[in-house]
Amino acid sequence: MSLPPRREFLRLLAAQLGGKLPPVRAVTRGPKFHWFGYYDKFQFDPTDRYALGMQVDFEHRAPRADDVIRIGMVDLQNRDRWIELGESRAWSWQQSCMLQWLPGSKSEIIWNDRQEGQFVAHILDVKSGKRRTLPSSIANVSPDGQWALTTDFARITHTRPGYGYEGVPDPNREVGAPENSGVWRVDLKTGKRRLLVSLADMDRIPYQREAAHEAMHWTYVLISSPDGKRFAFIHRWRSKGQRGFSTRLFTANPDGKEIFEIDPSGYTSHFIWRDPRHILAWTRRESHGDRFYLLEDRTGKAEVVGPDVMAVNGHCTYLPGGRWILNDTYPDKERLQHPYLYDPSVNLKRPLGHFLSPPEYTGEWRCDTHPRTSRNGRMVMIDSPHGGYGRQMYLIDISGIIG
Repeated sequence: MSLPPRREFLRLLAAQLGGKLPPVRAVTRGPKFHWFGYYDKFQFDPTDRYALGMQVDFEHRAPRADDVIRIGMVDLQNRDRWIELGESRAWSWQQSCMLQWLPGSKSEIIWNDRQEGQFVAHILDVKSGKRRTLPSSIANVSPDGQWALTTDFARITHTRPGYGYEGVPDPNREVGAPENSGVWRVDLKTGKRRLLVSLADMDRIPYQREAAHEAMHWTYVLISSPDGKRFAFIHRWRSKGQRGFSTRLFTANPDGKEIFEIDPSGYTSHFIWRDPRHILAWTRRESHGDRFYLLEDRTGKAEVVGPDVMAVNGHCTYLPGGRWILNDTYPDKERLQHPYLYDPSVNLKRPLGHFLSPPEYTGEWRCDTHPRTSRNGRMVMIDSPHGGYGRQMYLIDISGIIG
């Protein structure tokens, strides 16, 4: 594993020890590798004592159908003890198996798996050990914990490698915009699901920038609004002969009605709801170019956020209360990743660290920091390989910053 130049390494170490950066501690260790994945889910339980994670014994290649990961949680108040809870055969490096604490529950978690040729979701009470299995995958859980949204993980495996699951063939692999694939709503009590928005529906909504002829469509990154009355999702497609892909961001009611194209730019990337009416998203406008914008639902009005200090793409969320934005960066030219906090009200940016990502962590099996906040907003967890033991989870104490 390569290290940063000696001068840069000493500068970063001095900053950390000198109190200019918040304290960081590793909460998982080798020889196995640990991580959590995406940034929009509850990793911490309601008491902030336990933090969920996954364990695997290899890196630097795509998952295969027979690769099994272990599901567990770290006891942050008992020497970071790893507590094993289960396993999964349906996972990716970027979004893992959608592991998360079930909203509204003090002790239940949910994650995806594969059983008997189909994707399923397990709900486990970590205190009682009681477990039940739903006949559907999940991606995002509603704020009240009663229903979930999911998408076509078999399709995403070949349309957006790194985000789908192996082991279940896509029956529509040669179909560009199938009527029976898209975004589903799943009842978490019965396991029943129904298709809300199909890929054929998406294809029928005109796109202002180009004609998506002979295109391969998919949906992913589904996030409910804080009040559960709307949800947002990314629609992407790749036309025949096109390099890369095009993107739109949509919102809709929980029943799939009143679909609104909140960002038609073609460049939407990471996003998060700030409140029931506004979404913070990395996208493009002629006025400021590629930036973070605050988008208003049902109107599409856009306001640039942090034009000078949030000028690069990252994985954005809000700390509880909505004052601070938690974000990060991709590796810079020195392969350093920079999670940070930003207060838009006073244009204040506070770095949380500078973490090395060696060059072998790239492409589909890269290790983004994906910063996640604790429930009380006083801690941040990241995934990072900077410590020399492969990808592990690190806890950052931000209480000295937020007060």
